[in-house]
Amino acid sequence: MADRKVRAIGLLSGGLDSLLAHALMRAQGIEVRAINFYTGFCILETQRRLGRKRPDGSTPRNDALQAGATLETEVELVDLSGPDYLRVVTHPKYGYGANANPCIDCRIFMFSKAREIMEQEGYDFVFTGEVLGQRPKSQRRDPMRVIDRDSGLEGRLLRPLSAKLLEPTLPEKEGLVDRERLLDISGRSRKPQMELARQLGITEYPQPAGGCCFLTDETFGRRFHDLMRRKAERRLEQEEVILLATGRHFALGPNAKLVVSRNETENLLLLQYTEGRYALEAKGVNGPIALVEGEPDERQRELASRIVGRYGKGKDLERVAIEWRRGGESTEVAVEPYRSEAEFEKLRI
Repeated sequence: MADRKVRAIGLLSGGLDSLLAHALMRAQGIEVRAINFYTGFCILETQRRLGRKRPDGSTPRNDALQAGATLETEVELVDLSGPDYLRVVTHPKYGYGANANPCIDCRIFMFSKAREIMEQEGYDFVFTGEVLGQRPKSQRRDPMRVIDRDSGLEGRLLRPLSAKLLEPTLPEKEGLVDRERLLDISGRSRKPQMELARQLGITEYPQPAGGCCFLTDETFGRRFHDLMRRKAERRLEQEEVILLATGRHFALGPNAKLVVSRNETENLLLLQYTEGRYALEAKGVNGPIALVEGEPDERQRELASRIVGRYGKGKDLERVAIEWRRGGESTEVAVEPYRSEAEFEKLRI
C-alpha cells in the first residue's frame, strides 16, 4: 500500500453490494467519500419525497442513508434528475433492457459525474458495488469495458467484489489498493455477500426486491414507451415521470390518455398536475381524481367518464355525473358506470 493517504469516491446505492464494497475499501485504510446519485427514478426515494406511505403506514426509508448509518459515515446525496439525465432515458446510445431501462447509458452518466468529482477534488479512483454477471444488461465483461471507457474512468473504476475476476485497475497496479484483499464474487446468488456481511457483523441491509428503479418495472416501461409513441419529439418532462408512476393508465385513443388515482394520496398528487390537462371527478359521490391528456372526442369522453364512474362510490348507480374541468371551465358528462373492469381492461396501459 502507498504511504500517503489514499482517497476514493464510492457510489453507495444502499444495497448490500455497495455497502460491502465500502466496508472493504475502508478496511484497507482508504478514505472514502460516499455518494448516492438520485436520478428521479428510484422507487423508494420518489415515494419518500412525495410523502407516500407503505401498506403498514410507515414512510419508505432512504437505503443509502441507512447504509451510511451502518457504516458510520456521511453520505452525500447528489440529484441528477434534470434534463441531461432525462435525455439519457429518451435517447440511450446503447438501448434499453427488458423495459425502459437504459442501464449502460445510465451507468456511463453517473460514473462520468463521479469522475468529474474525482478529478476536481483530487481523489485517486472511483469504486462501486457491482458484481460481474449479476445484471444481464450492464454487468457483463463487455458492457463493463464500454462503461469504463465512455465514462472516462478506464483504469480508475474499481469493483472490489469482483476485482479478482477482472483486469487489475490502476489503483491496484500503483499499490493504492491491495488486490489480494479484494474478492472474486460473480453471478446472481447473494450467498457470498450475505456470508461476508455476517463475518463483518453487518446485520441490517435491504433484501432484494427486483430493483429500486421505475425504469426496470414492466408496467412503468409500457407506459413510458406508450408516451414516447404519442409525442412528436422524444422528450420527457419531470412531471411526466411522476405521472407515469401514479395511478391507473388507460389509452382512450391515439391522442388521448386517462390517468385515474388509486387512493387519497394520489388524488392530492394528481391535483398538482392539472395544468394543460382535463381534471375529472364524480359529482355527489366520493371517488378518484382523474386526468385526461390530449383532446378526446365525444366517444372518448364517454369512455373516460364511465371508467372514472366505475372506480367511485357511485359505481352501482344507474348514472353518475362526471365533471370535466380545465382552465377555469367546467362541463358535465352523465354516464352509466362500467359494471366491471373486464369491460375496459383492453384499454389499460
